[in-house]
Amino acid sequence: MHVPDGFINAPVSAVAGVVAVGAVAVSLRGARRELDERAAPLAGLVAAFIFAVQMLNFPVAAGTSGHLLGGALAAILVGPYTGVLCIAVVLLMQGILFADGGLTALGVNITVMGVVTVVVAYALFRGLVLVLPRTRRSVTVASFVAALVSVPAAAAAFTLVYAIGGTTDVPLGKVLTAMVGVHTLIGIGEAAITMLTVGAVVAVRPDLVYGARGLSTPLKLRVNGALVDAAPATPAAEPGSPKKVWIGGLIAALVLAGFVSFYASASPDGLEKVAADKGIDKNVEEHATADSPLADYGVKGVEAARLSGGLAGVIGVGATLAVGTGAFWMVRRRRTESSGAQV
Repeated sequence: MHVPDGFINAPVSAVAGVVAVGAVAVSLRGARRELDERAAPLAGLVAAFIFAVQMLNFPVAAGTSGHLLGGALAAILVGPYTGVLCIAVVLLMQGILFADGGLTALGVNITVMGVVTVVVAYALFRGLVLVLPRTRRSVTVASFVAALVSVPAAAAAFTLVYAIGGTTDVPLGKVLTAMVGVHTLIGIGEAAITMLTVGAVVAVRPDLVYGARGLSTPLKLRVNGALVDAAPATPAAEPGSPKKVWIGGLIAALVLAGFVSFYASASPDGLEKVAADKGIDKNVEEHATADSPLADYGVKGVEAARLSGGLAGVIGVGATLAVGTGAFWMVRRRRTESSGAQV
């Protein structure tokens, strides 16, 4: 759902940019509370993983594909404020390095793909975990529903932005129906990816999942034929470093971006398909970095398509990881300095 340059007029793009800057500023402050010793090392990895999975377009209907937006996944894994920052980092890297998503539309993309998906998904997720049994399974179920709803919500948000600042005159009712319809299908894929990823981390290290803190099921022991709660863990039994999860996640991201992405669907994604069918793309503009060495997720000068795309994916994962980790380390450092100053 990367909005290119030319879909939205300059005034509305500027307003969306202000909204995005404000959301990032608020998220920077909020992320200081979320980026503790467990979340901080993983936040950059979450951004890199989302970048990798976004390269994997999956078919959803005849001639249409979809890809992960990632707002729900980021919010549940590392917190809603940090989640907005993760998506902002991904969109920034995609726009600058890969000519994916217009630079003048960056504010629109952060607002729609980052802020809307995170707010809708995390609000729904928190509501569900409050009413569902306090188990790890509830976390995965809630993540599925939250991710599913967040995608058509983002589609509706884009349609609202287009209704205000669209550069072509098209029937908005038909655009809304088409956008929400196809993105509901894409939301199913988003929900499955989110549920599987959250479930995998919850299964091995629930303490690393922001949305699962305090919700894990007590260990049960069978005593004389009856199940009883095990004694609480002692400090010595507390989980250790998240290094293994970090390494596993990085390997997964590199494999997905460097190898599996070659088999992604080549069909246009939901927004591209609707834009072509409804005439939204009449005024689309060439991307400002269309001549980038990595434009369109390929390495310029490398003729072999599989190698070119794989190298681009690996470079993207590495760049996103470096930028994201650096940014989150700085946020974490400021939190530590602020805490020290208050002592």
